[in-house]
Amino acid sequence: MIYDLLIVDDQAGVRLFLSEAFSEDGYTVETASNGAEAVEKASARPPSLILLDFRMPGMSGLETLEELRKIVPDAPIIMITAFSDHGIIDEIKERGADCCINKPFDLHEIRALVKGLLVKEEKGPQL
Repeated sequence: MIYDLLIVDDQAGVRLFLSEAFSEDGYTVETASNGAEAVEKASARPPSLILLDFRMPGMSGLETLEELRKIVPDAPIIMITAFSDHGIIDEIKERGADCCINKPFDLHEIRALVKGLLVKEEKGPQL
């Protein structure tokens, strides 16, 4: 099955790197450079999974996360952050992210995480 991924990061290099990697894996990928653009794109075409940068100018990653949760309440969201502070990670999860991954991230790790979350979503909730 082909999945739609939305990659949200203000750094063009990160967007390009992740977009190319996941496109090579057979995913349909959309990118956004800021929170407002991400909300607009998710509203137009709800993604199966979102990779979201924590620190962005304008609408922050947390603000974007809250808005995206209103649009795609069930889509897994992976927050990408350079912070490893447990307080920040706890807040990210409390606000609706499924998990966090730290920058710099390992491509194999993020690929496995995406695949695992999408397979979990496909199977639905476990009874």
